[in-house]
Amino acid sequence: MHQNRRALLALPLALALGAACAQPAAEPIRLALIEGLSGAFGNAGEAVYRNLLWATERVNQRGGVRLGGTARPLELLRFDSQGNTEEALSMLRAVLDRRITFVLQGNSSSTAAALIAALDKHNEREPQRRALFLNYSAVDPVLTNERCSFWHFRFDAHADMRLAALTDVLRDDRSVQRVYLIGQDYSFGQHVVRRAREMIAAKRPDIEIVGSELHPMGRVKDFLPYAAKIKASGAQAVLTGNWGNDLTLLARALRDAGCEARLYTFYGNALGAPAAIGAAGVGQVVAVSEWHPNVGGAASDAFYARFRKRFPEPQDDYVHVRMQVMVEMLAAAIARAHSTEALAVALALEGARFDSRTLGGLHSATLRAADHQLQQPLVVSVMDRAGAPGVAHDVEGSGFGFRSLRRLDAAAVTQPHQCRMTRPPTN
Repeated sequence: MHQNRRALLALPLALALGAACAQPAAEPIRLALIEGLSGAFGNAGEAVYRNLLWATERVNQRGGVRLGGTARPLELLRFDSQGNTEEALSMLRAVLDRRITFVLQGNSSSTAAALIAALDKHNEREPQRRALFLNYSAVDPVLTNERCSFWHFRFDAHADMRLAALTDVLRDDRSVQRVYLIGQDYSFGQHVVRRAREMIAAKRPDIEIVGSELHPMGRVKDFLPYAAKIKASGAQAVLTGNWGNDLTLLARALRDAGCEARLYTFYGNALGAPAAIGAAGVGQVVAVSEWHPNVGGAASDAFYARFRKRFPEPQDDYVHVRMQVMVEMLAAAIARAHSTEALAVALALEGARFDSRTLGGLHSATLRAADHQLQQPLVVSVMDRAGAPGVAHDVEGSGFGFRSLRRLDAAAVTQPHQCRMTRPPTN
């Protein structure tokens, strides 16, 4: 009798514990990555995915995003555009059909522009299921200027900001009198070539532009004819915004042609470029970024060590602070807004400051409310052998890394904007 009574008394507790154990996991906050994960620039897309995956994992390891008394994890979903704008738009439709609020893309400014335009129309037509576009590397300045959108936030320094840093270093290099400009033939590449000419003329009117051309994007397999023209021009420096395989193949062709011109790049410090150039790039390849592994300091070293622990393979050695900043600022904005609704989160992002404590005190940044452009420091670096002073880490196991030449704070590279944003009603 007593045993039966004890069993009956224990039953509600057991049922309660069972119910608690059976509670469904908190619904994840889904982030849709629309990127070329295959095709000519698939390596760049996969590198982005690793960065964003690591960023979401770190947020989740801290418990996720606190929302409505519940900690909700971030979930990163992959949508392969195959490097094609039409396919990216098709992927966007699939994302919106699944009611995913946060869209991430960056590899191609032309694709970004198309996605932003499509998202603007969608958000106006269906305000009950609006979405935000978070951009980590589409850097055509027009996206936060004449074609700015309330629903678009850019976390990379745009092309004019990067050019301002590069041309400051070029201005002070008195050994350079002749420069060759080359880029990919689409909106971003066209802009870089045009604005580089203007900035060089303003800062160093004595420099002669001895060549300026655009090439098809992602379709040139042999850059030797371009390298031969560059060498024949007598250029002492080449400036390019090329990225991915278009940069790696160009750099390799310049090396094979015996061209000794210094290479000023946006992205020469990753994705195979240092290995392709080899020893010929020591002291010759210049890159600009918001951070690189050899900037020094305990916070930077710890950040890089954690990434390499997560992705130890040399070919996976591609990490950018800005992508971590983007995910961290989104998570913080969702928590501040107490909502995942696009308008509420957008308002929480406007003017937000990055809490550097989430990266151990690394980096500083502010999202300018007027145009949704992140303002952050930039570092110009030059290729050198691993182990040389200031080069504790190499890139992708190549034996070559980058050492800092100059750090420019956010105020030094900030640019005026022409954004006249159409803002949705907030009531």
